Amino acid sequence: MAGHSKWANIQHRKGRQDEKRGKIWTRVIREIMVAARTGGGDLNANPRLRLAVDKAKAANMPADTVKRNIDKATGALEGVSYEEIRYEGYGIGGAAVIVDCMTDNRVRTVAEVRHVFSKHGGNMGAEGSVAFQFKHCGQLIFAPGTSEDTVMEVALEAGAEDVVTGEDGSIEVLTAPADFEAVQKALLAAGLTAELQGVTMRADNSIELTADDAVKMQKLLDALEDLDDTQDVFHNAEFDE
Repeated sequence: MAGHSKWANIQHRKGRQDEKRGKIWTRVIREIMVAARTGGGDLNANPRLRLAVDKAKAANMPADTVKRNIDKATGALEGVSYEEIRYEGYGIGGAAVIVDCMTDNRVRTVAEVRHVFSKHGGNMGAEGSVAFQFKHCGQLIFAPGTSEDTVMEVALEAGAEDVVTGEDGSIEVLTAPADFEAVQKALLAAGLTAELQGVTMRADNSIELTADDAVKMQKLLDALEDLDDTQDVFHNAEFDE
């Protein structure tokens, strides 16, 4: 089970996420509301809602704020109704991009996403144009120096699909989306904390961008991330350090 991943790119991605903490409450609230509306407000019976509430706790969101938004979504309180929409397109150098949004106004959102792609040198594609290049899965990434044997033993025993060790020593655990929570808890119980973790869209292959192309691609990704309705942006670009 060998593979290649660039720890520098992983750290870059984590750093970008940290820079955008200002939007995290908005995104988590939307995720809570959609999860509760589609799967009910019972945490024990709704894995997606449990993960959303875990994100809220990690972001230090007050418990009453979490409860209020669950109640809104399940009809106990009046609230805005959000729908999930996925947009796909191409960035610099043909890099594949997926933008997951939650919106109360589909017309506004599609116009904003299309404008960003166009303004920053990308192209918005049709549904399914790039999604086939990604796998929906749970992902946990551990820093170089973490015990590969321990991660592999614990993860596979807990139901992980694969453990991939990069040339730089980073370790990536992959799970089915439904098994992510169980694998995450098993690894934490073993004292193993991932640098990045979540249910994601993982690119099957990457495109390396350098110099001006890397700068342009990052500007496109930042602009997509900064849209009010954006929840997540996935891509297959790697940036040359």
